[in-house]
Amino acid sequence: MLERLVQNSQKAIKDGVYEVEYNLAKSEKNIIDEIRKNPHASLITEVKFSSPSLGNIREITNPVDIAKSMIEGGAIGLSVLTQPYLFTGSPEYFAKVRKNVQVPLLMKDIIIDKIQIDAAEKLGADVILFIQSIFDNKFAKDIEEFITYAHKKKMIVLLESHTADEFLRSVKTQADLLGINNRNLDTLEIDLKTTERILKGAKKDSRFVITESGIESQQDIKFLRKCGADAFLVGSSIMMSKDIKGLVSSLVLAI
Repeated sequence: MLERLVQNSQKAIKDGVYEVEYNLAKSEKNIIDEIRKNPHASLITEVKFSSPSLGNIREITNPVDIAKSMIEGGAIGLSVLTQPYLFTGSPEYFAKVRKNVQVPLLMKDIIIDKIQIDAAEKLGADVILFIQSIFDNKFAKDIEEFITYAHKKKMIVLLESHTADEFLRSVKTQADLLGINNRNLDTLEIDLKTTERILKGAKKDSRFVITESGIESQQDIKFLRKCGADAFLVGSSIMMSKDIKGLVSSLVLAI
């Protein structure tokens, strides 16, 4: 699946998906500061209409309405999918959200080329996601080069890992936020104890850790916080909810 995701990005690049003409301003808020000062669970909620594991998650509607409901529920930031294949995302969706909300935005995609980082800058992204395993395998490019490039574009880097070894490598980089994906991107299986195993065996520095995938309830939030996670990226369970604002609020108040 990871190879397929990379191929999707290669196709999107070839198809000109990231050749955007926007020049949108970033948020005046810093996601790291928002996490630091938040007394409750720091949620970054995700606007996505489909995924490789679940297929269609929600009927495609105005992403701005969804984004505003999430913010009203207490989300401190939003993740917006720009990958068109398998995720039904687009830079246009991102731009619509950016023009209408003030919270920090994460451009969520499978980043394999600097043209995608350029697009993130033009779209007004505050945060960009890199996946450690992509830089470790046969699609390998220099992760530090990509991080430096994103920093030059004034973006915060979230570097995601899934295994203890990947996490240890991510700690050695200049990434601003460390992510742990509870989903195995090869098998698509989810195990919340992934976060527990990695943080139990790894030396955590001062950077915030964001746990991702599989979060559905207050119990999940409390468990992952006990494991050492500082913030929570939540997508599918919220997008499937009939009451987005209510579910976000419930998860935020878990802490």
